[in-house]
Amino acid sequence: MKTIKCSDTLSISNHRVFSSDLNEHDTVFGGKTLMTIDDNSSISASRVARIETVTASIDQVNFILPFKLQDSMCTESYVSGVGTRSIEVFTKIIGEHLKTGKRFLGLTCFSSFVVTDKNVVLPTVVPDTDEAEFVCSGYNDRQSERLQKLLQQEKFNKNISLKFPWQK
Repeated sequence: MKTIKCSDTLSISNHRVFSSDLNEHDTVFGGKTLMTIDDNSSISASRVARIETVTASIDQVNFILPFKLQDSMCTESYVSGVGTRSIEVFTKIIGEHLKTGKRFLGLTCFSSFVVTDKNVVLPTVVPDTDEAEFVCSGYNDRQSERLQKLLQQEKFNKNISLKFPWQK
């Protein structure tokens, strides 16, 4: 079976925080951050699959410290696990106070993607840094949790009405 190193799936983007990025709390709007995660992590998923992938979920988003004006956001994503048709991507966003140079961990997140071709055979991912070794070591547990949540979500969805609100 083919293998690929985590570093071969690495996607990095940098963004300087401007006033147009801020919410009423003078921190980066969460929706903008989620868009950044999806954009960046989709590149990592594509680097392992080399075919079309779609976002299945953005899981376990941990907003640790806020990003503010005069900060930069360095988004790093890499594949942290591969299933039969699913790809897990780990993303972290490192902030940097541009006036002081102080760096901080602002966010961590896991995203799941699926390949659209059911016949594709995905490579095995091999961690090649201490961080990747640690992150990848929890993949099987996270995958089991996602499967349980998916089954619960399917039951939940069956009880959600599709009728117009004014219809009884």
